[in-house]
Amino acid sequence: MFDFQKKNQFGFGTHAPEDDRDIEVCRMKTESRQGLWSESLKLLRDIVLIIAVFLLLGVFVAQPVVVEGTSMLPQLHDGERLLVNKLVYYKFKSVSWGHIERGDVIVFWYPKDPEKSYVKRVIGLPGEMVEVSDGKVLINGTELSEAYLEAEHNQSLPSFPPKRVDEHFYFVMGDNRDNSSDSRYWGLVPEKYIYGKAFFRYWNPSSIGFISHGKYNLPENSPTDKHLAESEE
Repeated sequence: MFDFQKKNQFGFGTHAPEDDRDIEVCRMKTESRQGLWSESLKLLRDIVLIIAVFLLLGVFVAQPVVVEGTSMLPQLHDGERLLVNKLVYYKFKSVSWGHIERGDVIVFWYPKDPEKSYVKRVIGLPGEMVEVSDGKVLINGTELSEAYLEAEHNQSLPSFPPKRVDEHFYFVMGDNRDNSSDSRYWGLVPEKYIYGKAFFRYWNPSSIGFISHGKYNLPENSPTDKHLAESEE
């Protein structure tokens, strides 16, 4: 009934890429291998970036340290993990991001052996006269109120002669006065040996949180206030 010429017939079946330039040919096995390799490279890149960020943070910003010993009881306990802010005391030429204050819990290189590091509390600032009389600390003759101390760790009540704190040095002590090797025995800490302020306890879980700073009331005309005023200028 109908007479179709072959040349007028339309073929149905496979298509070649040349039939339509908009056709994208995908070979599933090849594409899956390439996709896996690409995602693996991206994951490796992300891991390297994360490690680099943590290394930079550890070198320039914050550093984890482990408390060894009991010299800072009851504030810090043996085996606890702390974060140390390494930028808080950063100074470059005339630029200063902060200054060392009385009550700061600092981490520093031990002056007698700089390969060791200690954690203590700042008690005396540059220009001050520090004296220990029957276990009580006197700053320029005024008793320092230290609410963070516990009587059970301060029973020996020793006395030490007055000591003038030189410029760019600090007088440090442990909170466990009966069992602390500090400035009373081996002298002052050079400012350049102080490399950070302990500010956060992240282990153990029962005591996670920020480390408290000591609060003090001293006369307004003490060298402390003068020193801070000069630091802020």
